[in-house]
Amino acid sequence: MAQPVVVAGRKLLRIALIQGSKITEDRTLKRRASVSVGQNATNTIVVPVSNLPPSFTLFEVVNDQYSLVFSSSMEGKVSVSGQGDVPLSEAVSRGLAKPRGDKFVIALTDASKGRVALGEVSLLFQFVAPPPEPPRAELPTEVRGNILKQVDQFFFLILAASLFIHFSGATFIACQPPVEERELTLDELPDRFVKAMMPVEVKPPPKTEVADKGKDEKKEDEKKEVADKKADKAPTSAADKKAAMQAKVAKSGLLKVIGSSGGAGAFEDVLGSSSGVGDVANALSGASGVGVATSDALAGGPKGGTSGSAAGIGDLGTSGGGNVALAEKGNATVRGGVSMQAPEVESSDVDREKLAAYVRSRKGAIQQCYEKELKRNPSLKGKVVVRFNITPAGRTSDIDIEENTLGNEAVASCIKTTIRGWVFPFKPDSEVPVAYPFVFAPAS
Repeated sequence: MAQPVVVAGRKLLRIALIQGSKITEDRTLKRRASVSVGQNATNTIVVPVSNLPPSFTLFEVVNDQYSLVFSSSMEGKVSVSGQGDVPLSEAVSRGLAKPRGDKFVIALTDASKGRVALGEVSLLFQFVAPPPEPPRAELPTEVRGNILKQVDQFFFLILAASLFIHFSGATFIACQPPVEERELTLDELPDRFVKAMMPVEVKPPPKTEVADKGKDEKKEDEKKEVADKKADKAPTSAADKKAAMQAKVAKSGLLKVIGSSGGAGAFEDVLGSSSGVGDVANALSGASGVGVATSDALAGGPKGGTSGSAAGIGDLGTSGGGNVALAEKGNATVRGGVSMQAPEVESSDVDREKLAAYVRSRKGAIQQCYEKELKRNPSLKGKVVVRFNITPAGRTSDIDIEENTLGNEAVASCIKTTIRGWVFPFKPDSEVPVAYPFVFAPAS
């Protein structure tokens, strides 16, 4: 882990925690950062005392300068330059502490020190010079040794001999003159090489003789071609067209399977030897929920028209123009309103109007956090004040909930997660603290 860089000549903040009459913790911060005290494990100083808040930022760093943050219920003293030790209540009355909501802020210098009582515990603080860096520990020369002592001599001798033999052999081979190869004549070449070099003569395939057909066979072929052409011609008369259509219908679809009514097909197996609509009704009389359309049912509209009467199919019939009634299901939508008050910006580097316009453009995400919990508690309403810093990169840091009258931690946590992803279009020179209030109420 990289050590924090300490600027020469700059003092460090030293904090001592007193519980009862004992100092339980004494810490010197290696870098300038905000210090929080409370029961949560994420605080800088964790104090598991019941009367302490989960987290309270006691020291803030703005523009690399420490500030003491306290409330009206806290007691203690702080030394201010040119004023001596001043009680916190007197610092408020003198105007040495600037109000910020329900809290007060006092700017500290490297000469400041004091004591602050927070519930059952007290904290002493002062600024001290950084301790000198300890010298780097080095082993004695006898212990460190040298490279020759660390190398295995037997292994080193074997490695040196192997390298000498291999490089000597490679050098000897490289210094030998090249061997001249004598060219061979055709008489000295083996027979298999000569055969491979000589071209192979490829014989053409033998021609197959086709016997001529007799005159009689040619005539028969011509007759077949003429008969096929006649068969392919379309019928000219109406009777021929009707006969051709009946033949095609009989060979295709369901009619080919069940056969005609006069044959011994599947249709006759169901209806017996008779045919007609009446026989079909008798054959299907045992089937429930099925009716046969008659000529009377079809008399409701003209032939080829779009209107007509539906054949009954028992309980499966529909009515009312095909409209099917569905059960209505209540789908009440819970809506909540979010109003934003003027933010508190402690620097002129950030324009409040631009900041408010940016937050208004992301009002929908804040409203979703509220409406999610409003579904569970329709009477949920109140105010949430979020405090965060705008970094020089335009992002948010040190996000904290300063006030939450909703009494719902889920909404506050969701808002903090939403604000953590914001990237502002303006880039201040240093971190700018902002306090932004949101007021939530159910929509009427």
